[in-house]
Amino acid sequence: MMKRRIWWSIPVVSVVALAALHAASQTDESRTSGETGESRALTPIDRKIADDARHAVAQGRRTFRFDTFGDEAFWGDTIKLHQAVEGARFGGVGPGVSPKAALAIGLKVDVDALPPAVVDRLKSGKIDLNDPANTLALLKANAVVGVTGRFDANGRLRTMGVQCALCHSTVDDSLARGIGHRLDGWANRDLNVGAIVNLAPDLSAVAKIVGKTEGDVRNVFAAWGPGKFDAEFLLDGKGFRPDGKSAAILIPPAFGLAGVNLHTWTGWGSVTHWNAFVANLEMHGKGTFYDPRLNDPAQFPVAARNNFGNIRSDPDLISAKLPALHFYQLAIVAPAPPPGSFDGKAASVGRRIFEGKARCASCHVAPMFTEPGWNMHTAQEIGIDEFQANRAPDKRYRTAPLKGLWTHTKGGFYHDGRFSTLLDVVNHYDAHFSLGLSAQEKADLVEYLTSI
Repeated sequence: MMKRRIWWSIPVVSVVALAALHAASQTDESRTSGETGESRALTPIDRKIADDARHAVAQGRRTFRFDTFGDEAFWGDTIKLHQAVEGARFGGVGPGVSPKAALAIGLKVDVDALPPAVVDRLKSGKIDLNDPANTLALLKANAVVGVTGRFDANGRLRTMGVQCALCHSTVDDSLARGIGHRLDGWANRDLNVGAIVNLAPDLSAVAKIVGKTEGDVRNVFAAWGPGKFDAEFLLDGKGFRPDGKSAAILIPPAFGLAGVNLHTWTGWGSVTHWNAFVANLEMHGKGTFYDPRLNDPAQFPVAARNNFGNIRSDPDLISAKLPALHFYQLAIVAPAPPPGSFDGKAASVGRRIFEGKARCASCHVAPMFTEPGWNMHTAQEIGIDEFQANRAPDKRYRTAPLKGLWTHTKGGFYHDGRFSTLLDVVNHYDAHFSLGLSAQEKADLVEYLTSI
């Protein structure tokens, strides 16, 4: 706020009055509005809540970006992924992973973690992106988004782990493709998780978990492709759908979730459930996880056999970090579309169609653009097959929030990317619900969806 200039000629009483008027006009953190609309000063407990919120966001951001939850015991010690990263030249196995190869499989580099001299050399093309030594240098700088390398006193990569940010962050490509400022909460649709895991020289432990051969496991991972992951594979062992396609589904965004009930494509649970699920069962961290639904040997044979419904680790490196992690994720708002990325006039018309003739708003309720409450539907309701729904406890599909759609158009739409474009989605619902939308109405509706 611009400060008022007070002249010495003004009487002291006027100065006091102006100061009081200035204080009364404050609407930032020092003031708030009550239910009656009247402003009042923040109380000590109000300030305590605000301070706690800031602390939780900062702590949750650190956890989201950098905490491995002790999962190095799996990624490094068990499947030995770090050996493939460093390569035989540095004491590992194989050719090693160069920065170029890492970027090709969707790994991202945080430019803000790089020393200025390194940034300058990257800009001028003076760093060899084909040399695995430079991948190790990036890991030492903690600049690879979602991946942490642990080095010994001699500078050798001795193990490695992963974080939440591996799948649910990307970068803005401000320096080069795959190198830029972090974009937390964005789905990394370039990330080929299956290809990364297949770099590991020893997947025998994974094969043992799912009860398949190591070759079978590698075939499953190879079929995933960019932007996809299959969390249920370690629960039911189903690597492929009945039609022979991969059972993997698209990595969803982790923004715009405040007010949304269920947070996965098939509604396993809220952010708190899924964070604990992933940290323990997918990242293979050391913590506590309880979900007796996984004890069903018919629906979840792999999970039931491995007692995944009741994980207890000592020490527990996960549970204490879940509250702040939850808080941070709910604080990540969906990004607004860039100016000029959609036709504003058409989007305005499309909004009326969205709320009216197309009946989209009956499920995608603003401002969350999903149903408040239990936001789940059967496959028959939305006109698709039941395969992925049947892999989840409630055997239904979630109404996906729509904010920020423009950030994750790569890979298609729906849980498995079966619809290549938003127009394909609109055409599906037009046919399924007999909406009778014209070509122009469909085009306007797509512009609105892009603008949300």
